[in-house]
Amino acid sequence: MSEYKYATLAVHAGQHPDPLTGSVNVPLYLSSTFELTGIGTDRGWDYSRAGNPTRDRLEFALAKLEGGHSGHAFTSGMAAISALVAMLKAGDHLICSKDVYGGTARLFNQIVSGYGIEVEYVDTSDTASVEKAIKPNTKMIHVETPSNPRMVLSDIAAIAKLAHARGGIEVSVDNTFMSPCLQSPLALGADIVMHSTTKYLNGHSDGIGGALIGSTEEHKQRFLLVQKAAGGILSPFECFLVLRGIKTMPLRIRQHEENGRAVAEYLSQHKKVLKINYPGLKSHPQYELAARQQKGFGSMLSMDLGSQENCAKFLAALKIFLNAESLGGVESLASHSATTTHASVSAEERAQMGITEGMIRLSVGIEDKEDLIADLDQALAAF
Repeated sequence: MSEYKYATLAVHAGQHPDPLTGSVNVPLYLSSTFELTGIGTDRGWDYSRAGNPTRDRLEFALAKLEGGHSGHAFTSGMAAISALVAMLKAGDHLICSKDVYGGTARLFNQIVSGYGIEVEYVDTSDTASVEKAIKPNTKMIHVETPSNPRMVLSDIAAIAKLAHARGGIEVSVDNTFMSPCLQSPLALGADIVMHSTTKYLNGHSDGIGGALIGSTEEHKQRFLLVQKAAGGILSPFECFLVLRGIKTMPLRIRQHEENGRAVAEYLSQHKKVLKINYPGLKSHPQYELAARQQKGFGSMLSMDLGSQENCAKFLAALKIFLNAESLGGVESLASHSATTTHASVSAEERAQMGITEGMIRLSVGIEDKEDLIADLDQALAAF
């Protein structure tokens, strides 16, 4: 189906009518086990941890949307990252974006480093810094672009070229903030794409999941092994929800971005907003990279309101935006980064990441943009 345009792929990839009944929706195969056809033979499935027909459809769709070799669905975004680093061994060196999501830093710092894997945080927005950090034992560079919540970009193509020139180094990209609609890391040279499917892929804030999309047969076999051996696979019902969300993703993303740009323009001119981080503004230092690397600017942004006290008053006054974690759903959300997404890292680490006590992250939904701006306006008047 790769010859079709993106909106067509979103509706039809992996979502062909059921051959048994003609159902236009992917059936929910709520079965833990499947009847075998003989000794060592089956109809394609034997046990749902190893494979399930509903999950197969989602994984096929994910691979098509990202232009990858294979897709693999996990119980959460963090489970997907855990599966990603399960490929590493004691003594390996992992480079990671320094202002990565707090949950990723918690996993790497408190669990992965205990396996003897050396984790180094680097400013991946500076390709020279990445090159300097590479060691003989470097096996992977994990990039989050745009970063959470500062919206810092990394040049995927430049980093991939650098890594591949050294040999034996793979580049993984967390593409959650952009979605497959707005950024294609594999086409830019990355080896692996990671998603929290909870966000834009699902799009309705009613399910948690994660995904890895690999670019080689070796990736497929490694991730299949992790799925079967570690067992962190996405349930058939959660797969169904993501497949449901993917169908309308191009339409939703279009409205998300229109609203995101309008909100960013409004906030960039408000006197109480000390700083705004949105790559779609021409004032953003990486605007040109965003325009070149991405197919749009998305609906995620962050702003500095000066203090935690100001943030508390702002959040309490909101009427449409909800004071809640997560992102990428149809509803608009606002959160205080220091006490939500990055509460698991120390104040010192947050300072190094550039996350201030006055930082608010916005996930702009698909409501009427004039209503959203009016809501922000009245909330900013609360302090």
